[in-house]
Amino acid sequence: MNYLYLLINFLTVLFPIILSFDKRVQFYKDWKHVFPGLFFSGLIFLFWDYLFTVYNVWSFNPKYVIGLYFLNLPIEEILFFITVPFACIFIYQCLNYYIKKDVLKPASKLISILLIIASIIFLILFNDRIYTLITFGLLLAIIIYAEARKIQFLSKFYFAYIISLIPFYIVNGLLTSYPVVMYNNAENMGFRVGAIPFEDHFYSMVLLLMNILFFEYFKNRNKASQINLR
Repeated sequence: MNYLYLLINFLTVLFPIILSFDKRVQFYKDWKHVFPGLFFSGLIFLFWDYLFTVYNVWSFNPKYVIGLYFLNLPIEEILFFITVPFACIFIYQCLNYYIKKDVLKPASKLISILLIIASIIFLILFNDRIYTLITFGLLLAIIIYAEARKIQFLSKFYFAYIISLIPFYIVNGLLTSYPVVMYNNAENMGFRVGAIPFEDHFYSMVLLLMNILFFEYFKNRNKASQINLR
């Protein structure tokens, strides 16, 4: 079943693309704000991804990929950094449309503090594990950045992230249980939720927050330029 990873990518993005044309959310109008962020974040994460394959942090099972590679990465892995963030930004926008109340606003600062503390602890305890080190190093940096910049939508991101864990467990569950992606436990904590390494939850958080930061930036820049033209 060498098309499994490709099929997972396809199904991940299928419904968000179809539902983008819903007359209420009209997410297709925001695509122009989504794709620049996908490009920039994709470059960053593909850089780490390439290094992770070089240093045997993880590898890809040839049984489940079609065999096209770029920089030692299967084409499906490159698509992953497009399809998953796209789907999660769609979830973020839908939640913003249908749920007007900022439900996690009162807890947002506490969540950030707990993530910062947890990141520091894991960085100290597992400083010799590459995946753990990079994941929590990036998480620490991006949460501190978001708090320092007083990002107003951070609480909405946290809510969207919690909801995105539903498809996360489906997609990553498939990728790790077959396994499509094979992890070297010497480079992570060795703790898994089902078949999913614990670090995956926070690597995903960094990926999604980075994309939403880019998304909100390009969206607001476009609004500002439209106002200036009036």
